[in-house]
Amino acid sequence: MRVAIEGQRLFRAKKHGMDFVALELVKNIQKLDLENEYVVFVKPDEDVCLQSTENMKIVELGGGPYPTWEQHALPKAVKKYKCDLLHCTSNTAPLYNPVPMIVTLHDIFYLENVSLFRKGFTAYQKFGNMYRRYVVPGVVKRAKRVITVSRSEKNRIIHFFHLKDEQVSVVYNGVSLIFKPVTDKTTLEEIRMTYKLPENFIFFLGNTDPKKNTRGVVTAFAKYIRESKSQISMVIADYPKEDLERILQEIHDPDIMKYIHRLDYIKNTDLPGIYTMADLFLYPSFRESFGIPILEAMACGTPVITSNVFSMPEVAGDAALLVDPTNPFDLTRGIHKVISEPDFSKSLSEKGLVQATRFSWAKMAKDYMEIYKEIVEGNANKM
Repeated sequence: MRVAIEGQRLFRAKKHGMDFVALELVKNIQKLDLENEYVVFVKPDEDVCLQSTENMKIVELGGGPYPTWEQHALPKAVKKYKCDLLHCTSNTAPLYNPVPMIVTLHDIFYLENVSLFRKGFTAYQKFGNMYRRYVVPGVVKRAKRVITVSRSEKNRIIHFFHLKDEQVSVVYNGVSLIFKPVTDKTTLEEIRMTYKLPENFIFFLGNTDPKKNTRGVVTAFAKYIRESKSQISMVIADYPKEDLERILQEIHDPDIMKYIHRLDYIKNTDLPGIYTMADLFLYPSFRESFGIPILEAMACGTPVITSNVFSMPEVAGDAALLVDPTNPFDLTRGIHKVISEPDFSKSLSEKGLVQATRFSWAKMAKDYMEIYKEIVEGNANKM
């Protein structure tokens, strides 16, 4: 069996959620499967994070921008390397390709009554949503199997595309082994100095995607500071300063900016230290198909507040405080409870450490390998 894995963005320097999932899939298959053959197609970029092994060939494939690479260069390469199956890992896939295909739909948020030109999306995100809206319905029709990352998202995909239960499989994401409590004081101090972190802080991984609920988080934090008169800071990653200032002006609380410490892109290897030092991690998204940062924070022993909707209760179990993401005051009450009740905070930390062990990248890779085998053997029996 020779499986092609699409990993177009694996070599880019600033990776995000789906990129890390695909990278962990490839790395774990390299460790677990020494029998079958794999070809991983990546676009040339600056972070060469994978090397070929005896039965897995990493192919740097040119071919222009994302759409032309995916729709033209990728299918030609799959045919050239005589693959038996193509796995597209990140929500889209070629509409036409020469072999059976499975596609991982991490989410279908971009298809569910979301304006393509909604305020808050960057130009890149708007283009990506337009492209996915055009491509994904056709891809789903042609795929031998759709894979998604939670039961919550599976139900939405089945309902949206009118699919049968057996057409969609759930393969949970994992959490990297680098995410664990950092106990070395020198390492923690180096990370604190690198990012100029305050002594006590709440951590929030915001970005410009409206579903991340940055406005709600800032509003809740501002209310918490006013009510508690606390000096705790909030560290926000990956969110423009001017957008933060605009939110604070709109909620008539510009002075709260002095309590907010903004970071740009954080190296993945530094995240465990930042989670470890944080008093609390916030993840009250409006919509998630999984929520890997929930598990990352839990694996580092950090108490977590997340949302009570979509996949987040499924991932968090009873190890996080769940709040209504549409109600900033509910989040404020949650912050009060975790910060002011040490026993409750400790309980969340202990439960979180256990919950994180239930998800692993090795388990994810094994599940995918079983699906590859099932599809390829099923196709061979029909010939």
